[in-house]
Amino acid sequence: MDPLMRRAIITGLLGGAAVIHIGLIGMIDAFQSRDTIADVLTLGALLPILIALLIGWRSGGPMRAPHIIPTGRRAVALGALGGGTTGLVITALALFTTTIDVRWILSNASPSLAEELWYGQGAALGSVLVIVVSAAAGAAGAALHVIPGTIARALTVGGITAILVALMEPFVVAVLRNIGLRFLEGIFYAQGGLTLIGFVLVFAITAAGTYAWATRGRETKQRVAAMPPDRRRTGKLVVYFVLTAFLLVLPQIVGSRLSEVVGTVGLYILLGLGLNIVVGFAGLLDLGYVAFYAVGAYTTAVLTSAASPAFSPELPFFGALPFVIVAAMLIGLMVGTPVLRLRGDYLAIVTLGFGEIARILFLSAWAQPLVGGAQGILSVPPPIPFGRDPQSIYYPILFFCILAAVAARSLQGSRVGRAWNAMREDESVAEATGINTVTYKLLAFGLGAAFGCISGALFATKIGTVFPVSFDLLVSINALALIILGGMGNIAGVIVGALVLVGLPELLREFSEFRLLIYGMVLVTMMLLRPEGLLPSRSRRAELHEREDAEDQYEDEAGEETGQPVVTT
Repeated sequence: MDPLMRRAIITGLLGGAAVIHIGLIGMIDAFQSRDTIADVLTLGALLPILIALLIGWRSGGPMRAPHIIPTGRRAVALGALGGGTTGLVITALALFTTTIDVRWILSNASPSLAEELWYGQGAALGSVLVIVVSAAAGAAGAALHVIPGTIARALTVGGITAILVALMEPFVVAVLRNIGLRFLEGIFYAQGGLTLIGFVLVFAITAAGTYAWATRGRETKQRVAAMPPDRRRTGKLVVYFVLTAFLLVLPQIVGSRLSEVVGTVGLYILLGLGLNIVVGFAGLLDLGYVAFYAVGAYTTAVLTSAASPAFSPELPFFGALPFVIVAAMLIGLMVGTPVLRLRGDYLAIVTLGFGEIARILFLSAWAQPLVGGAQGILSVPPPIPFGRDPQSIYYPILFFCILAAVAARSLQGSRVGRAWNAMREDESVAEATGINTVTYKLLAFGLGAAFGCISGALFATKIGTVFPVSFDLLVSINALALIILGGMGNIAGVIVGALVLVGLPELLREFSEFRLLIYGMVLVTMMLLRPEGLLPSRSRRAELHEREDAEDQYEDEAGEETGQPVVTT
């Protein structure tokens, strides 16, 4: 069989397996209650279509071994084959659930699942419809390889944005009402999702904006770079002023509920910026970063709360903060000193152990007289006298996020940042060039701990209570995942990663049952398709692409030796 056809069929079968999985765990049924386009397309019906589209994109793409690049109609046909294969598997699942009752084992394998997969039609028409729609989605996915890259990117961004805007209806409607644009609500939204006109408008506006930026963005950057330094500096100041003004009025625009989400995102931005120093700048894989988060929260609670078990000096937040930072930096040095000789996986395992030690220590009876044990510490006062409502506590979080971003940016371009960069690339070479790696490792751990403890301190004052269960391994995993997704070593990437991995799940809490599953799917997809992250640093992007180019060159040379040149079909 032709290798491209074989790949399309195998990929289509994998796509069908993915649909079987999400169907049998109840995801399709749970998402059936949410409309993407009101009275036209539900989210549950959209999921198999999106999977078929992704399968088509994969099936119609270039093949590395043997070296074959399908083009034009051939690529689209392969995409349709992959999507159609997925449709056949979906049809088989629907027929299976209607003919054999296995609900005593798989509770979601019911006739209602078949009805949803068949778009509410009967078995014959529904089966044909599923296969045709899946094949069409696969062809559309493969067509992204055929059309120009700027157009493909614009269509992708437009589609993703339209789906997200549909899912976030309550929040978007609240924002429209707060800014006096309530009349747009009827144009864009019906009960449960976007109207057809609203979906098309959101898609068109976003796609057009993405295309315009892709085609004119480089020209605009060159024009700005050619400006005189005074004008360029003035332009930057204007941009910073507008951005600052927007951030200051944001709580009034989005309301209390969204301000709560933004505050949570801000805490993880602080965590991400601190961990980015350790992992992204210095290349030290730390899986126990939650320890510094916990130290910041508990130290703040002990120093500020009237209900502190051992002693309660009841310091104001900003009076206690220097002691909190010093305590966290000392803990950072204590964690960093024993692991100075460790690298890679060994370092990750040891730091993971330190994170678990911190959690168990705060939970233990030995530390209970000081930190309250399982009962924690209550009555932690807010950081500012205006209260701890989401719209008030947003401002101290914003202040420290800006402060941390500016500090991280300054460190990145400094002599210290260049030393960290050299350590990350090759520690042995860095030592040979005279860099004191011991000093810079400890500095990375200490500064990373300081950033993390500030986030923990704000968390304690935001919630008003501190319990050990708030500081489990998942906090470290979330912080590490957001810098990997956003772009390791890049400050803007940390912000984008926090918005995607923390902000979106908070906005879509109705799907919290499948949160970790979707979380894992996103991370695996990103690692396969874009391992450098959404907004990688220049050095990280160059490093990964240099490695890919070397692999491609090796494969090309191997192909020449075996008589298998690159083939375009």
